Amino acid sequence: MTTRQGGVSVGPWTSLNVGSHVGDDPKHVHANRELVAKTLQVQAVYVKQVHGAHGQTIDASTPETSELDVTWTTQLKLACAMMVADCLPLLVCHPHEKWVASVHAGWRGLAGHEGHGVVETLHQAVKAQGLQPQDCLVWLGPCIGQTAFEVGVDVLNAFGNPDSLLAAQASFQALGANKFSADLAGIARARLISAGFLRLYGNDSSPPWCTYHQQGLYHSHRRDFKAKGGSGRMAAYIWITDEGQICP
Repeated sequence: MTTRQGGVSVGPWTSLNVGSHVGDDPKHVHANRELVAKTLQVQAVYVKQVHGAHGQTIDASTPETSELDVTWTTQLKLACAMMVADCLPLLVCHPHEKWVASVHAGWRGLAGHEGHGVVETLHQAVKAQGLQPQDCLVWLGPCIGQTAFEVGVDVLNAFGNPDSLLAAQASFQALGANKFSADLAGIARARLISAGFLRLYGNDSSPPWCTYHQQGLYHSHRRDFKAKGGSGRMAAYIWITDEGQICP
């Protein structure tokens, strides 16, 4: 997982921005991705996140314009990449089988449509591979924390029917006047557990994981776009090495 540190971008994108769609100088974005590539030593497949629930397997020829919020692969040395700047990245692998996945989990993607969101798409991909969700390992990356994520009643209602997991409502706290604070990582954990993913790691909703408040470390769209006129993007990567080991 990248941070905002160690790149060449300036202004609101300072300094390691890997997003090519956020108004940054394309030369800077290319240079930043090259810096990441030198560290990873594998090809990363970037796609376009659209806050949906569509997913598919990727290969080296997958276009960057592909609108995907879940990607997976069995190919060696090919990194699934997911860009974020407040939304939650999930990295998924099986401890024994050569299969990895990445997920872009904002509130819209988690809520999905009629109870089917990115976690359910991930569940389908796991089962199609002949694997079991309870055997998979899921790492939750940094995202906007509950103290910074104020939402309206529409977001609460998106998780308010039986098909959308009533348990997720425990991750909302009332602020008054139809306003709530939302624990995005908590919503994701509830959704994952409901889908059978039990081996969860990483973001525990504590302050160090909050992209909004960790200004020197993370890009945050909600924090920076209004105040600075733009925001960079970080990315989470997972791949299988040529030895068949998983590298998040």
